[in-house]
Order: sequence, then structure tokens, then C-alpha cells
Amino acid sequence: MKHLGTILGTAIAGMFVMSVWGAFVEAHGIGGGWFAGLIIIGTMWYLNHYVGIHNNDGAWVDMALGIGVAGFMRDVFMKGGSAAAESMPTLIVVLLGGVVGGVAAAKLQQYLAQKNAEEEESTETA
Repeated sequence: MKHLGTILGTAIAGMFVMSVWGAFVEAHGIGGGWFAGLIIIGTMWYLNHYVGIHNNDGAWVDMALGIGVAGFMRDVFMKGGSAAAESMPTLIVVLLGGVVGGVAAAKLQQYLAQKNAEEEESTETA
């Protein structure tokens, strides 16, 4: 049941982002975009993480994946399969960025662990 909650929570967030955010930006410019981000993402984050719609244990996937899938599939349903093919270069670059970010985060974590171990060792010998 919690997996269904995860799917519903992220799908609702994606629908709001894809349908409302652009209208706020068109009507009010960059201020409307900031307001939409605060209201939509803030409300959906609260619902998904604190009210209990979202799966908080097990495999951790945040709302961004659901929002991205909702946007991708919206264009596929509205424009057809050509929209999926046209978005492949962007998806590939996003995936590569995620891999590079993950590797960089792992290296930073290793570096910080090594640095902390060296500091502990130097304080013990002093």
C-alpha cells in the first residue's frame, strides 16, 4: 500500500507542477514562478513526507522523479511518440549528470572520512 502512496503522491505533485507552474509564470513572471514553487512544492513536500502519502522507508526516491516522469509522459500523451524521441538527448545528459554527481559525492564522502580518521589519529597521538 505504501508503494501506491508513493506513486500517487509523486503523480499528484507532477500534475500540479506541469499544469499550474507555467500559468503562474505566464501571469506573474519570475515572481509567479517563485510563488508557484513555494506553494506547489512546499505543499506537496509536506503532504508526501509528513502526512504520509509518500514512502519514507525502503527505496528512497524523492518527488523530482515523479515530477519528471509526469512531464515526460504528458508530452508523450499530448504530442505522441515523437516527443519521447526528441527528449532523449536531454534525458541522456540528465542521467550523465546524475552519475557524475553521484561519483563526486562518493569521492567527497571518502575524502571526508579519511580526513576525519587522520584528525582523530593525530589527536590520539598528541
